[in-house]
Amino acid sequence: MRALVINCSPVRTGATAEIVKLVSEQLSNKYSVKSICIDDYVFAFCRGCRSCHNIAKCVMSDAGVIENIMREYDEADIIVSVSPSPWCNTHEPHATIKPGKKGFTIALRTGPNMPECERIIGSIEHFYGHLEIESVGHLGLTSIEYKTDVESRKQEILDFCKCI
Repeated sequence: MRALVINCSPVRTGATAEIVKLVSEQLSNKYSVKSICIDDYVFAFCRGCRSCHNIAKCVMSDAGVIENIMREYDEADIIVSVSPSPWCNTHEPHATIKPGKKGFTIALRTGPNMPECERIIGSIEHFYGHLEIESVGHLGLTSIEYKTDVESRKQEILDFCKCI
């Protein structure tokens, strides 16, 4: 059986990389292990062109980068993702922004599963916390894939805006 251990940090020699090394060494007793660092790949953020819906591959990635990553996932039986959190205000000195900010979050997804929206909201609100932004409201929208899907949820969105 094969294990894939992914360093989801752009830092190849930091704490995340050290954990990847330890996990990889430990798993090598039971599995054939491959470790990769996300920073070894160059790719752009998804632009929502939906070409992948028709051809099952990303047309945006250079030289098949996304396909290479997906192949790594496909060849593995066990996948371990090791990820740091984003910018953090728990170290001194740290950059700050003006206090008193209020944060709102809207998460949407194409499927009907609200818990996934809740996870997205939780991640954004956690990041707000590190920026010392007070999270005061959120909205999760499911079954939104195309612009035309927004119309049926328009009033819900407008009502949410009244709280902002």
